[in-house]
Amino acid sequence: MLIDKASIIYPLPTDELFERKEKYWRVDLPMDYVGFLKENNGARTKDGAFECNGREYAIDRFLCLLNAPRENVLGMYDIDVTLTQIEDRLTDHEDLIGVDILPIVVLFAGDFVCLDFTKDRKNPSVCVWDNEKSAELEPITYFVSDTFSEFISKIK
Repeated sequence: MLIDKASIIYPLPTDELFERKEKYWRVDLPMDYVGFLKENNGARTKDGAFECNGREYAIDRFLCLLNAPRENVLGMYDIDVTLTQIEDRLTDHEDLIGVDILPIVVLFAGDFVCLDFTKDRKNPSVCVWDNEKSAELEPITYFVSDTFSEFISKIK
């Protein structure tokens, strides 16, 4: 996978920001994903597509972590900003505290690649969340890979 380095969203996230987000979301982010964001926060790819569920998905851009998304011209790509818009469609629990499915990549046509914590809060799998088929408290997802690194290896 080739990253468009000019598209990285600054400032890059700090360890303190990751710790705060993990506590708020009540998950442990995978170290390979944390390392990726520390270098490529919110970046676009030059070769961004992968196959899943019998179709090809085009990557628009990775989401980012920002301390103050409202103060950044690209703040709309912050994970929490995205969560605010679609969080009731990412879970099947009314009383959930934290997250089950965390969007990390914007796909063409409104879908997202997500870290799926529904089975394991410390070792999430990667899935595609289907925007059109998901409803409130009824997320529709498709398995992509067991790990973030495996997902990255599928991008061509």
